[in-house]
Amino acid sequence: MSIFTGSAVAIVTPFKKDGSVDYDKFRDVIEYQIAGGTDCIVVCGTTGESSTLSHEEHLDCIRFCAEVVNKRIPVVAGTGSNCTETAIYLSQEAEKYGVDGLLVVTPYYNKATQKGLIAHYTAVANSVTLPIIMYNVPSRTGTNIQPETAVYLAKNVKNIVAIKEATGNLSQVARLVSLADGCLDVYSGNDDQVMPILSLGGKGVISVLANVAPKETHDMVQKYLDGDVVGAREIQIKAIPLCEALFCEVNPIPVKKAVELMGLCEGNLRMPLTELEPEHTEQLKKAMTGFGVKIQ
Repeated sequence: MSIFTGSAVAIVTPFKKDGSVDYDKFRDVIEYQIAGGTDCIVVCGTTGESSTLSHEEHLDCIRFCAEVVNKRIPVVAGTGSNCTETAIYLSQEAEKYGVDGLLVVTPYYNKATQKGLIAHYTAVANSVTLPIIMYNVPSRTGTNIQPETAVYLAKNVKNIVAIKEATGNLSQVARLVSLADGCLDVYSGNDDQVMPILSLGGKGVISVLANVAPKETHDMVQKYLDGDVVGAREIQIKAIPLCEALFCEVNPIPVKKAVELMGLCEGNLRMPLTELEPEHTEQLKKAMTGFGVKIQ
């Protein structure tokens, strides 16, 4: 039930000045990604500001993305919640729209135990037939999926097939891969750790960087998988200043400014996120130009 290999963009959600979703610009952003060689689109993740979308908006964005992509590449819908019942509802609705997989973040704020994580993911997975990517990002959720827990779920729940690892802890990723022994697809959740995780057996990345540089992010993964380690390393290292700029403030504040600078859509955010600070905007512009991204 593997979903994709390569680079998946954690796609932004464009908003109009009045705060509503700008579906015309959303279409443009989606088409830009497909034209740029992105291997998969992850809609309504952290970068898509899912935490400030209403349930109706959340599902409308998933449905719209699936319709626009129209099976040209896989679409993965972010359907996680700190409430298991809500995660089940969003997951079941997303399945109706023809998406190819689900990205389910660990329950945030509640800080579930490992036993609670097993119960949560099992309940969500059993409510749908789609393959599920667990999303492990303890810096945001306060909860870390331990390697033993992730492997237990992969071996005991047939449609839990992958994990997005955004712990930043390569030792944990190495232990996870060792324990998994191939039962779980591993994706980097950090753009500055794509190559290290690929070297441990990862299948790709779910990327913020790809919003700005879809071709280069795809090429970095593809080159590595094709055996061109030097070529992949060159892209990874060249991208480091841009990765740093894209996370100089909390994601997705900088990447929203980046897509605005590229002319793809307006960079409007929903509170409590606020406009990128002027000095960080200059850092971002410099990094984008240095990486070869055109600014309008």
